[in-house]
Amino acid sequence: MITLLRISGFALIDELELRLEPGLTVVTGETGAGKSIIVDALSLLRGGRSSTEVIRAGRDEARVEAAIELPASGAVCARLALDGRDVEGELLVRRTVARSGRGRIHLGGTLASVGDLAVTVGGLIDIASQHDQQTLTEPENQLAILDDFAANGPLRAEMAAAHAALVSARGELERFDADARTRIEREDLLRYQLSEIEAARLAAPDEESHLRAERERLRGAEKFQAAVARGEEVLYAGEQAVSGQVASVTRELAGLAGLDPALGPFVERLREAQAQLEEVARDLSRYGQAIRSDPARLAEVEERLFLLSRLARKHGGSLVDVIARGAQMRRELAEIGSFEEGLVFRKNAVAAAEERAGRAAAALSVSRRSAAGGLEDRVNQVLGELALGSARLPIVIEPRETTGPQGADRVRFLFAPNPGEPPRPLARIASGGELSRVMLAMKQALSKSDQVATYVFDEVDAGVGGAVAESIGRKLKTISLDRQVIAITHLPQIAVFADTHLRVTKTVEEDGTAGARTTVTIDSLDGRQRSAEIARMLSGATPTKHATAHADDMLRRAQRAAAPPQGASAKTQA
Repeated sequence: MITLLRISGFALIDELELRLEPGLTVVTGETGAGKSIIVDALSLLRGGRSSTEVIRAGRDEARVEAAIELPASGAVCARLALDGRDVEGELLVRRTVARSGRGRIHLGGTLASVGDLAVTVGGLIDIASQHDQQTLTEPENQLAILDDFAANGPLRAEMAAAHAALVSARGELERFDADARTRIEREDLLRYQLSEIEAARLAAPDEESHLRAERERLRGAEKFQAAVARGEEVLYAGEQAVSGQVASVTRELAGLAGLDPALGPFVERLREAQAQLEEVARDLSRYGQAIRSDPARLAEVEERLFLLSRLARKHGGSLVDVIARGAQMRRELAEIGSFEEGLVFRKNAVAAAEERAGRAAAALSVSRRSAAGGLEDRVNQVLGELALGSARLPIVIEPRETTGPQGADRVRFLFAPNPGEPPRPLARIASGGELSRVMLAMKQALSKSDQVATYVFDEVDAGVGGAVAESIGRKLKTISLDRQVIAITHLPQIAVFADTHLRVTKTVEEDGTAGARTTVTIDSLDGRQRSAEIARMLSGATPTKHATAHADDMLRRAQRAAAPPQGASAKTQA
């Protein structure tokens, strides 16, 4: 439960500290006094949206802090401990809203996000308002209420996961199947292009360069032959051939080397040169013999070069690219060839996902139908205690047209306020006062199955009065035996059942420098103060003696009728 609430610079509050106790705490005050500020502050701690508009004039930031007592062995403590947050039976929460827009959140001694607040504090503090009475009539909320009562959290999580897997599998199959026609066209194109590449019988990446050289030789055969013949003549075959002259010089120097050994190295070098010249001449002769004018071969080479050039332009720019592209085509054709296998695989995946989703939906349906009767009985019993003894709230479970992330069921809360009348949808037939009591009955029905530590009721008693209001007060008192309950109310019939009574007052003070300034204070009432507040709620700003006596009588009767007090006390500093 909440043991301490501090509010600073928030709305019309300067500084406020509330020490809250177990049981039922009621908050009363004149209309417009600011009773809902407490609700707004707690909404921030639950992860609600923030705005700089909540910052009090003249302040740079608004701050809301709370100490929440937790059972040491509870699931919340265990989860927070895993997150590395400091929790020893008490969770400290602080949220700051700054004019600069850079708000800060602390949860369990460390920085946190709005999402952390929603998950942790949102699960500990439940706020019910008149707006919730309207959401009670929405089908999706009715389904969630039944699932909460049935503790279907794990089943709903499995259903959502199974549905997501089914949507994914169906989408993959649809995309794969839609590609079938495109795949056939693609396969035909690939086979045609690959046949061109394979027909070319590409031997090596450098084939084109060799062919270009051969083409030049074929085009200039006579020039090549003449140059080769002249080279052979000059080097070896002619009368004045270079090799013969080198041989003559070598013989002359060899004769003189006997007289001067220094000539020996020259002789050796000349002999090597003569041998190289003769070898070059022989190679030129062989080269020349291979050169011939061959128009047919030239045409073949030209045709081959044209083919290679066309393939290169088509597939990347070079023979290396053409060869790589051919290998890629073979791999792609192999993948297309396994299309049927892929189609069967995806169909099997869809079937498995459908089976999983079907099992999850069936398990949810069984649980919901099993729990619906129990929720009906419990709500109808509480409605009887709230002066709606003849009312019934049948819960109808119908199949959806398609299974969704929440299963295959549609839940409708019907309502029959009077005997002999057929049940009709709750949204169409229930009045505001009846909706208030139905919501209260739902809260009590769910109180045994949820982990909420504190219920906050923000004027959910709208539209009721008299004996009905008293029955609501009794019910709030009953709920407070298991949970801390904070109720903002304008009805004295409810306020008299409080263990702790807080009064909100709005005052206007003159400030010599800034003009008038409005401030909200919250005081804890005891004894005659409380009696006077009940009398004010009965008769107006100036209670009569009769109203005061009536208030005292109401308080005595509430004390006798209610469960034993649970240490009602509150300390307030404003």
